[in-house]
This record gives sequence, structure tokens and C-alpha cells, in this order.
Amino acid sequence: MKIARFLDTHGTIHLGTPIDAGHARRLGGHLYEGLTETTDEIAVARWLAPIAPVNVYGIGLNYRAHAEETGAAIPANPVVFMKPTTAITDPGEPIILPNACEHGPEVDYEAELAVVIGRTARDVPVASALDYVLGYTCANDISARRWQKEGGAGQWIRGKSFDGFCPLGPVLVTADEIPDPQSLSVTCTLNGERVQTGHTSDMIFTIAELIAFLSRDTTLLPGTLIITGTPPGVGFARTPPLFLSAGDRVKVEIERIGALENPVVQAMKGTM
Repeated sequence: MKIARFLDTHGTIHLGTPIDAGHARRLGGHLYEGLTETTDEIAVARWLAPIAPVNVYGIGLNYRAHAEETGAAIPANPVVFMKPTTAITDPGEPIILPNACEHGPEVDYEAELAVVIGRTARDVPVASALDYVLGYTCANDISARRWQKEGGAGQWIRGKSFDGFCPLGPVLVTADEIPDPQSLSVTCTLNGERVQTGHTSDMIFTIAELIAFLSRDTTLLPGTLIITGTPPGVGFARTPPLFLSAGDRVKVEIERIGALENPVVQAMKGTM
């Protein structure tokens, strides 16, 4: 099932299955307790990120080819950071270049497969880890590189935490439709030019291994979002570097899920 989250013309939030660009069939029930199909067709005023996550975990350097392009060693354990939930951006909504990026262009794209946990997980073994997955969606782990590398005292989270730095969507595809998450192509297109091409089979740590690692002595609640690393082609690793600018359009596409596209704008002075 493909699940979308959206606002109707009265401002009410619904879950539904998309019919076309402006309509969806409403789903009843609760995302984490079970959904039921209805015959209600609703006009969509705005598509939203498919979930409002309770926590957002990020994984760095999880594609072998990406580690190679950055000159980093293959990590022995997953590199983990977090993003605030205020970083979530809806499909089609702008990625805002922060005024805090005052030393020149530094905001980068990162196409990523996102995993949504569907039931409480703690100390989950690798063999059963995928049983805890509700579904998958597309994410863009937007990163301000100077803040990531120099402005956060060695911690990545500051450069990845500005408002809107985690576009998500357009739909959540339930896990039954993607039995093997290590079999998906991942791409990123900037202004119509392909800049990232990868495949989840290149992950250093599989989705199951990431869930097992993150859940060790740590409770992953339903609605936990895990963004699982990016393939090669990121802007800062290019010669010359390629960073996002106002007026750009960036699109993340993942096989069997769909395309997440967002414009890029500059923050108004005094707002970010």
C-alpha cells in the first residue's frame, strides 16, 4: 500500500492512497494500529510528509562508494547522528538556505532511503529486525557542510538540523511491497541533471543491521524515522564543489517508492 498524508480544503489532515495529483482515497484507522480502506475520495489542498516522526536518526557514511569519494575509512560501526523533527519538510515545499550560512555556499543534497518503525522495538536481533518496519519513503538529508564540519565542535548534528533540512515523501510504501530493502536504486537530480546514482545493495550496514544496532538497549518508538545514508555524488565531494542555490530544484527518486521534489529558496533576512 502507498500511504500519503495530506490536508483537505478545510485544513483537516488525512491519510489516504493517492488517486491523482489532486485527489486521494481516505484511509480510516490509525497508522500504527491498522488502516482500513474507504470509498471516500477527497480533494487534496496540500500533500504533507507521509509521517510526523517522533524521532529522526541519521546514518553517515553507509555506502561504500560514498565513503570512498570522501576519502573516509569504512566505519566499523554505524555512524549515527540525529535531526530534530522541525527539520521535516513536505513534498514540494521549499528547502530554505539559512542566513547562518554566511561564509558562502555550503548547503548540500543527500538522497536517502528512509525507514519508518511501526511498532516498539528494543534489543531487536538482525534476523527479525525487518518485522518492525512499517514502510519506506524518500528523504533528502540536507546538510550545511561548514556547520557540519567546523561549526558544531566535531558534532554533525548542527549542520544537519536547520529548519526544513529533511524533506520527506511523497508517500510511505508499506513493508510488504518492499520485502528486500537492499534491492532499490537511489538517485538525485539537480535542475534536471543526475548528480547521484546508487543502489541500496552498496550499503555497508543493511537496514536490518541498522535497526538491530539502534535498538540495542534503546527503545525505538512507532514513528521513529531512520535515514540510512547516501550514495556517491554529493556536492562537497565534487570538483569543483556543487552546492544548492536559490532557484534550484532537487529531486530524490527511489525505486518502487517514487520521487520527492523540492525547490530551493534563500531565507529572508532575520528569519533563519
